[in-house]
Amino acid sequence: MRSMKRLYRSKKERMIAGVCGGIAAYYSADPTIIRLATALVFVLTGFFPVVMLYIIAAIIIPESKS
Repeated sequence: MRSMKRLYRSKKERMIAGVCGGIAAYYSADPTIIRLATALVFVLTGFFPVVMLYIIAAIIIPESKS
């Protein structure tokens, strides 16, 4: 049986709530790249959409246990 991969907010790689760090851990990527991509989307789409998605993700995604 395959082990299911789960998305968690990171405790170690966090700047605000650990959402970008958790996404980076899920995809085995560098957290800095995910943060830069988030900042780029922030600049291209404006303040409201990115901030709302980040807040929703911080509420919905559980924090990692370790």
